[in-house]
Amino acid sequence: MKASFFNKNTGFIRQKIKEYLQRTQQWLFKTPERALSEAYQAAHIIKNIEIEQFGGKTISADSANYSESVMAYWQVSLQKNLTIIKVKLAEFQFSYSLLNISNPVFLDKLKFIDEVSSKYITREITQEKNDFDEIITVSQPLKINENGVNNHSDGSQSNKMKLDSVFEKTGVIPRTIGRTFNKIRGDFSPQAEENFVKNFQISRKRTRTAIRFLAMLVIVPILTQHLSKDFLINPIVKEIRGENLSQIFLNNEMEEEALSELKTFEKKLKFENFVRQAVPISAEVIEEKLKHKVREIAEEFQEKSNDAISNVFADVMSLIAFALVIVTSKREIAIVKSFIDDLIYGLSDSAKAFIIILFTDIFVGFHSPHGWEVILEGFAEHLGLPAKQSVISLFIATFPVILDTISKYWIFRYLSRLSPSALATLKEMND
Repeated sequence: MKASFFNKNTGFIRQKIKEYLQRTQQWLFKTPERALSEAYQAAHIIKNIEIEQFGGKTISADSANYSESVMAYWQVSLQKNLTIIKVKLAEFQFSYSLLNISNPVFLDKLKFIDEVSSKYITREITQEKNDFDEIITVSQPLKINENGVNNHSDGSQSNKMKLDSVFEKTGVIPRTIGRTFNKIRGDFSPQAEENFVKNFQISRKRTRTAIRFLAMLVIVPILTQHLSKDFLINPIVKEIRGENLSQIFLNNEMEEEALSELKTFEKKLKFENFVRQAVPISAEVIEEKLKHKVREIAEEFQEKSNDAISNVFADVMSLIAFALVIVTSKREIAIVKSFIDDLIYGLSDSAKAFIIILFTDIFVGFHSPHGWEVILEGFAEHLGLPAKQSVISLFIATFPVILDTISKYWIFRYLSRLSPSALATLKEMND
């Protein structure tokens, strides 16, 4: 009887998987046509705006005499439809490369889309490149380390050799006085105010870009994880697993937790009845309440198991989203690197030493094993894995030691050259 019940459930699960795969296959085969149609509609909207509002010319302030508010409205509409075109064309290319479907209608639509969007996308890429070049140029000031050697933040060999040759020449007047004199002379230059405003604007643009990109690195994976889990993966998992009570628990720990909760509930019933000095509860009533509690526990742990399975696939999708953001944002990464370099170089030696001590004490310090235990147990629960104490102890005995070795090597190998005063401050704070 148990074998027939298992075979019945196995057949039901296979049928559900087969139906889901068929629906997925149908949706996938329609993806190229659907994505290209949406991009084609967005291109038509841009074309209609050009004809009706700008006399067939490009959507720009030079093509029509509109106020700033009206022009901003048309620019928002343009950017919105250009974004739709970019996303849907990427979706079309990806699905088309997988399916390799041939359709002559695709060529006509693609020609029209390229005709409408090429002038805007080319102009946008050119503007982004110019802005990026300005930001990188201005955000690479001369860095003066403790040895009195100036280096560009990009570390280019030619500039470094030139600067080294200049500052190796020592004279009667100290170099600091020469730099101060050059700064005063630059402040009195006729272009000083203009250069200051320009540098401030580029620095502000760089800061906004860096903060926006860092926020995107956090928000995009989190949104991908939650949205894919709630609207795609979790419904599929519930559909496949169904209400099969034989698949409630993913591991023995979940089963032991449910059994402990049921025993606690039974003891609580008897204890409350004894405290109230009421008529003893009959065995039938206790059994009925226990059955009701069992159903609640079963539903609760069924939901936990579904969430754990969904978390695995949702986390994979969030990692893919994170990787896509990294791969498609090379310019933003360069800007963020320059921003972080300036931020770190702007810290005092005491602040640098404080951050290093805080980081090492949290992850490799005396109290770090307790934090690692909490993190690993939470991670295991998130994925529905058994939190084995032996595995956790082995991880704590190896990984923090590796981190400690790497941090000590970095301090010995690089910090002593980058900032000897920060290294001295670090040693004094540790002592």
